[in-house]
Amino acid sequence: MNTLFFTSTIKRVNRSRLKRIMRGYRFLKKTGQLGLIDALYDELTNARFAKIDHTASKLFFGAGVRMAELVTRQYLLTRIGGLGLNKALLYSLGVNGSSVIYPMPPLWQEIVAKYGFHVARIRCSLAWIGYIGLSFGYGVLLIAKEFYVSLREIIRPRSPALGRYAYFAGLNAGNLPQPCRDGRSHDIVTWYAHREGMPGHLDTLCHGVANAKSCHVDGFSVVFNLHPLPPLDTPGGLLRFSGLVFGGILASVFDLLRGRWWRALLLTEFAKAAMARFQAPDKLARDYLFHNSDWIYRPLWTYEAEKKGSRITFYFYSTNCESFKRLDGYPVQTGSWQVMNWPLYLVWDEYQADFVRRAVGEGANIKIAGPIWFQSSSVEMPKLPAGCVAVFDVQPHRNSRYQIKGIFQDYYIPRIANQFLLDIHAITRECKSMMVYKRKRNIGQMIHPEYEKLAKELARADNVFSVEPDISAVRVIEGCFAVISMPFTSTALLGRELGRPSVYYDPAGVVQKDDRAAHGIQVLSGREELRGWLAGLL
Repeated sequence: MNTLFFTSTIKRVNRSRLKRIMRGYRFLKKTGQLGLIDALYDELTNARFAKIDHTASKLFFGAGVRMAELVTRQYLLTRIGGLGLNKALLYSLGVNGSSVIYPMPPLWQEIVAKYGFHVARIRCSLAWIGYIGLSFGYGVLLIAKEFYVSLREIIRPRSPALGRYAYFAGLNAGNLPQPCRDGRSHDIVTWYAHREGMPGHLDTLCHGVANAKSCHVDGFSVVFNLHPLPPLDTPGGLLRFSGLVFGGILASVFDLLRGRWWRALLLTEFAKAAMARFQAPDKLARDYLFHNSDWIYRPLWTYEAEKKGSRITFYFYSTNCESFKRLDGYPVQTGSWQVMNWPLYLVWDEYQADFVRRAVGEGANIKIAGPIWFQSSSVEMPKLPAGCVAVFDVQPHRNSRYQIKGIFQDYYIPRIANQFLLDIHAITRECKSMMVYKRKRNIGQMIHPEYEKLAKELARADNVFSVEPDISAVRVIEGCFAVISMPFTSTALLGRELGRPSVYYDPAGVVQKDDRAAHGIQVLSGREELRGWLAGLL
């Protein structure tokens, strides 16, 4: 009984908090201030912690010492920025007289106050001290764990012999090879195995997806390896690691007493970097690959790996990254892209290369790779009749999920998403074509109920074929003669690459036709333009 009472109380508190967060969003929208949080985040992104530049220790930051301030800023944006801070900001607006209470360094507190928010300085500072303490404690535990794992490896080696390998960070099961009957799979690992320009003479492609079976792709072994950095396997390496991290712990405590919090905050990252620093170069991956779901923070250990000869590659599996152009021009780019500093960027085309240059500067090392596959499935694509049109949209989230993001670009909402589907359904029926509709992914209970209801109704229509979300977009496009995508999803570029007529359709008429985010693909506005385009093809 007590457990049920406790659980119901927690749920009631969470619901109340969520309602107040949503009220804060509605306040911003009603007062025409939806861009406020984007502007605030842009200033947080660019706010430098000058003291770090003057006090950064090479023993602590190692090969990344010249980027110490940027590493710290990236880490903060990733760890305490994002939805957590959004919720705190919106909650303060949704409750009259409420203040922002959230763990933030003093510089961030000043910036938040500058944008008109009431900041509970003492409570924010106490929460910040608590967060630093937890980060430090977790770092000490990680150091103890790495010491134990390495010591066990020295006494009784367990690590598999990987040879020369590449490591893919941040994958899930759908990103691994899953060939259909024809032997093809459109996942990132298979794409990489087929690609020219990867480090030569690789034996193995590694990932961190637990319980995935080992397989082979074009002669490469594809295997699970939980951590990108192998444990130390020599007594000398472990001894040097122990000395360095023990000194790092003491220095972190000493710095905290002087108000320098960054060593304690980054103690876990320091421990990983120390592992890379004392690892033999031939035990590290020849190529470490990171994707654009986690674009802000470049791990501290990658500087050590790069110094030892590893390539650090950042690739875009998607092109839907830019803010929409408005009538008065392009807004400030959201997403903190400007703090990226990856050594190598793989992009789809020159438009995306230009996006990277605008974000991080002309000196960025960029390679145009064409469309980059990411996710696939072994589910067979049904044979389609002639005259099918592939349709790709963006599923709107529930209001409770969408509004906590504080998005200024109010486009991926049920009203527009539903009109997108209804217009295409009506026009394809007029033209006696079949609408082959594929949702981007299964998002479970996050999907907006209005959109979900329409999607289920359309799936029963006589000229609509609904495709499993996990099926590769490439297979859907191959079975169709034309492609219609919602702005500005990557499927339009896949359609163009595969030689199909491909357009973006904007049912609301708010997308600018010359928006650079379209990557040179035509933007259609309203039913008449859509009808004319499809009728012309037929």
